[in-house]
Amino acid sequence: MIDIFAELYQTVLERKSEKQENSYTCYLFGQGIDKILKKCGEECSEVIIAAKNGRNSDTVMEISDLLYHLTVLMAEEGIKPEDVEKELARRSQKTGNLKAFHQVDRNT
Repeated sequence: MIDIFAELYQTVLERKSEKQENSYTCYLFGQGIDKILKKCGEECSEVIIAAKNGRNSDTVMEISDLLYHLTVLMAEEGIKPEDVEKELARRSQKTGNLKAFHQVDRNT
């Protein structure tokens, strides 16, 4: 997955620097951060709905849409895939980090 993600990130960067007619990626960059964030939020909701509906093929498509929009966000903010990989590697070293959650009384 990392290779395809690196390719996607590179393509997104190319669209950011070299505008192409009829490019959805160029459209997002042209609309700015608010539009990019809105799309990330929409796609996240669609992942949740697809997963709740229990159709893995739909969930895979929506996760792919979300990852694409997150990649556009990363490019817009100057975040490199290596930055995320480094953070994930750091987190993978942690153990015993389960947070204590407060209990909710659902009867009230």
